[in-house]
Amino acid sequence: MLLWINGTFGVGKTQTAYELHRRLAGSVVCDPEYVGMGLHKMTPRALRSDFQRHPAWRQGVYEVLDLVLGKHPGVVVAPMTLVEPAYYDEIIGRLREAGHDVRHFALVADRETVLARLRERSLSRSLKREAFAVSRLDECLERLRRPEFAEQVETDRLSVPQVADRIAASAGLRLAPNGDSPLRGRLRRIGVTLRHIRL
Repeated sequence: MLLWINGTFGVGKTQTAYELHRRLAGSVVCDPEYVGMGLHKMTPRALRSDFQRHPAWRQGVYEVLDLVLGKHPGVVVAPMTLVEPAYYDEIIGRLREAGHDVRHFALVADRETVLARLRERSLSRSLKREAFAVSRLDECLERLRRPEFAEQVETDRLSVPQVADRIAASAGLRLAPNGDSPLRGRLRRIGVTLRHIRL
Protein backbone atom coordinates (compact mmCIF):
# COMPACT_ATOMS: atom_id res chain seq x y z
CA MET A 1 0.00 0.00 0.00
CA LEU A 2 1.12 3.54 -0.79
CA LEU A 3 0.01 6.39 1.47
CA TRP A 4 0.47 9.60 -0.54
CA ILE A 5 0.36 12.48 1.95
CA ASN A 6 -0.56 15.58 -0.05
CA GLY A 7 -1.03 19.10 1.26
CA THR A 8 0.23 22.63 0.84
CA PHE A 9 3.82 23.45 1.75
CA GLY A 10 4.21 23.62 5.53
CA VAL A 11 0.92 21.94 6.47
CA GLY A 12 2.67 18.97 8.12
CA LYS A 13 3.11 16.31 5.42
CA THR A 14 6.64 15.28 6.36
CA GLN A 15 5.90 15.29 10.09
CA THR A 16 2.85 13.09 9.46
CA ALA A 17 4.80 10.76 7.17
CA TYR A 18 7.48 10.16 9.80
CA GLU A 19 4.88 9.73 12.53
CA LEU A 20 3.22 7.03 10.44
CA HIS A 21 6.59 5.43 9.76
CA ARG A 22 7.50 5.47 13.46
CA ARG A 23 4.29 3.75 14.48
CA LEU A 24 3.80 1.41 11.52
CA ALA A 25 6.14 -1.57 11.60
CA GLY A 26 7.80 -2.38 8.29
CA SER A 27 6.89 0.92 6.66
CA VAL A 28 9.26 3.12 4.68
CA VAL A 29 9.20 6.81 3.72
CA CYS A 30 9.94 7.51 0.03
CA ASP A 31 10.10 11.28 -0.38
CA PRO A 32 9.58 12.39 -4.01
CA GLU A 33 11.32 15.67 -3.21
CA TYR A 34 14.67 13.87 -3.32
CA VAL A 35 14.13 13.14 -7.01
CA GLY A 36 13.55 16.86 -7.57
CA MET A 37 16.59 17.83 -5.53
CA GLY A 38 18.68 15.49 -7.67
CA LEU A 39 17.39 17.17 -10.82
CA HIS A 40 18.28 20.58 -9.40
CA LYS A 41 21.80 19.44 -8.51
CA MET A 42 22.29 18.15 -12.04
CA THR A 43 21.25 21.39 -13.75
CA PRO A 44 22.85 24.85 -13.81
CA ARG A 45 21.19 27.35 -11.50
CA ALA A 46 19.88 29.41 -14.44
CA LEU A 47 17.93 26.38 -15.71
CA ARG A 48 16.32 25.45 -12.40
CA SER A 49 12.61 25.92 -11.90
CA ASP A 50 9.77 24.07 -10.21
CA PHE A 51 11.04 20.51 -10.66
CA GLN A 52 7.50 19.12 -10.91
CA ARG A 53 7.30 20.66 -14.39
CA HIS A 54 10.06 18.34 -15.58
CA PRO A 55 8.71 15.14 -17.14
CA ALA A 56 11.85 13.46 -15.74
CA TRP A 57 10.67 14.18 -12.18
CA ARG A 58 7.23 12.71 -12.74
CA GLN A 59 8.60 9.67 -14.54
CA GLY A 60 11.32 9.20 -11.92
CA VAL A 61 8.88 9.38 -9.02
CA TYR A 62 6.57 6.91 -10.74
CA GLU A 63 9.40 4.46 -11.44
CA VAL A 64 10.87 4.61 -7.94
CA LEU A 65 7.50 4.14 -6.25
CA ASP A 66 6.54 1.36 -8.68
CA LEU A 67 9.81 -0.41 -7.83
CA VAL A 68 9.48 0.00 -4.05
CA LEU A 69 5.81 -0.99 -4.02
CA GLY A 70 6.64 -4.08 -6.04
CA LYS A 71 9.58 -5.20 -3.88
CA HIS A 72 9.03 -3.84 -0.36
CA PRO A 73 6.61 -5.86 1.80
CA GLY A 74 5.53 -2.98 4.02
CA VAL A 75 3.55 0.23 3.63
CA VAL A 76 5.21 3.01 1.61
CA VAL A 77 4.62 6.63 2.67
CA ALA A 78 5.21 9.49 0.20
CA PRO A 79 4.85 13.08 1.49
CA MET A 80 4.58 15.51 -1.43
CA THR A 81 2.56 18.51 -2.52
CA LEU A 82 0.88 17.63 -5.81
CA VAL A 83 -1.87 20.01 -6.96
CA GLU A 84 -1.68 19.83 -10.75
CA PRO A 85 -4.37 17.33 -11.83
CA ALA A 86 -2.38 16.18 -14.87
CA TYR A 87 0.68 15.45 -12.71
CA TYR A 88 -1.53 13.69 -10.15
CA ASP A 89 -2.85 11.42 -12.90
CA GLU A 90 0.61 10.90 -14.34
CA ILE A 91 1.96 9.56 -11.04
CA ILE A 92 -0.86 8.42 -8.76
CA GLY A 93 -3.18 7.44 -11.60
CA ARG A 94 -0.48 5.35 -13.29
CA LEU A 95 0.45 3.64 -10.03
CA ARG A 96 -3.19 2.64 -9.57
CA GLU A 97 -3.38 1.45 -13.18
CA ALA A 98 -0.30 -0.69 -12.49
CA GLY A 99 -2.27 -2.46 -9.77
CA HIS A 100 -0.87 -0.76 -6.68
CA ASP A 101 -3.08 0.04 -3.68
CA VAL A 102 -2.73 3.82 -3.47
CA ARG A 103 -4.43 5.80 -0.70
CA HIS A 104 -4.30 9.56 -1.19
CA PHE A 105 -4.82 12.05 1.64
CA ALA A 106 -4.76 15.85 1.36
CA LEU A 107 -3.88 17.63 4.59
CA VAL A 108 -5.68 20.97 4.70
CA ALA A 109 -5.80 23.84 7.17
CA ASP A 110 -6.70 27.52 7.33
CA ARG A 111 -4.24 29.94 5.77
CA GLU A 112 -3.16 31.39 9.14
CA THR A 113 -2.54 27.91 10.53
CA VAL A 114 -0.27 27.06 7.61
CA LEU A 115 1.63 30.36 7.91
CA ALA A 116 2.21 29.67 11.61
CA ARG A 117 3.53 26.20 10.77
CA LEU A 118 5.82 27.65 8.10
CA ARG A 119 7.26 30.03 10.69
CA GLU A 120 7.84 27.11 13.03
CA ARG A 121 9.45 25.11 10.24
CA SER A 122 11.80 27.95 9.34
CA LEU A 123 12.83 28.20 13.02
CA SER A 124 12.29 31.97 12.94
CA ARG A 125 9.44 34.48 12.89
CA SER A 126 10.37 35.54 9.37
CA LEU A 127 8.93 33.85 6.29
CA LYS A 128 11.77 35.03 4.05
CA ARG A 129 13.16 31.50 3.63
CA GLU A 130 9.65 30.24 2.85
CA ALA A 131 8.95 32.66 -0.04
CA PHE A 132 8.20 29.86 -2.53
CA ALA A 133 5.82 28.12 -0.11
CA VAL A 134 3.98 31.38 0.67
CA SER A 135 3.71 32.28 -3.02
CA ARG A 136 1.95 28.96 -3.75
CA LEU A 137 -0.15 28.82 -0.57
CA ASP A 138 -3.49 30.16 -1.79
CA GLU A 139 -3.42 28.17 -5.03
CA CYS A 140 -2.59 24.96 -3.15
CA LEU A 141 -5.26 25.48 -0.51
CA GLU A 142 -7.90 26.12 -3.17
CA ARG A 143 -6.99 23.15 -5.34
CA LEU A 144 -6.59 20.66 -2.50
CA ARG A 145 -10.18 21.24 -1.41
CA ARG A 146 -11.52 20.13 -4.78
CA PRO A 147 -13.26 16.74 -4.96
CA GLU A 148 -10.55 15.22 -7.15
CA PHE A 149 -8.06 15.63 -4.29
CA ALA A 150 -10.22 13.86 -1.69
CA GLU A 151 -9.75 12.45 0.92
CA GLN A 152 -9.11 15.70 2.79
CA VAL A 153 -8.00 15.71 6.43
CA GLU A 154 -8.65 18.96 8.31
CA THR A 155 -5.59 19.47 10.49
CA ASP A 156 -6.16 22.85 12.18
CA ARG A 157 -7.09 21.36 15.54
CA LEU A 158 -5.25 18.05 15.29
CA SER A 159 -1.79 17.14 16.54
CA VAL A 160 0.59 15.25 14.25
CA PRO A 161 -0.16 11.93 16.02
CA GLN A 162 -3.90 12.58 15.64
CA VAL A 163 -3.51 13.25 11.91
CA ALA A 164 -1.57 9.98 11.58
CA ASP A 165 -4.33 8.18 13.51
CA ARG A 166 -7.00 9.54 11.11
CA ILE A 167 -5.05 8.46 8.04
CA ALA A 168 -4.31 5.00 9.43
CA ALA A 169 -7.94 4.44 10.41
CA SER A 170 -9.15 5.47 6.95
CA ALA A 171 -6.61 3.16 5.29
CA GLY A 172 -7.47 0.24 7.60
CA LEU A 173 -4.01 0.21 9.20
CA ARG A 174 -3.22 -0.38 12.85
CA LEU A 175 -0.60 1.94 14.32
CA ALA A 176 1.39 1.24 17.44
CA PRO A 177 0.19 3.40 20.35
CA ASN A 178 1.71 6.85 20.60
CA GLY A 179 3.74 6.68 23.80
CA ASP A 180 5.35 10.10 23.48
CA SER A 181 4.97 12.68 26.20
CA PRO A 182 4.26 16.22 24.94
CA LEU A 183 7.95 17.12 25.41
CA ARG A 184 9.26 14.02 23.68
CA GLY A 185 6.83 14.53 20.80
CA ARG A 186 7.96 18.14 20.42
CA LEU A 187 11.63 17.12 20.41
CA ARG A 188 10.90 14.41 17.86
CA ARG A 189 9.19 16.91 15.54
CA ILE A 190 12.10 19.36 15.90
CA GLY A 191 14.43 16.52 14.91
CA VAL A 192 12.39 15.79 11.78
CA THR A 193 12.42 19.51 10.91
CA LEU A 194 16.18 19.77 11.33
CA ARG A 195 16.81 16.70 9.18
CA HIS A 196 14.75 18.19 6.35
CA ILE A 197 16.04 21.76 6.27
CA ARG A 198 17.09 22.60 2.71
CA LEU A 199 20.16 24.83 2.65
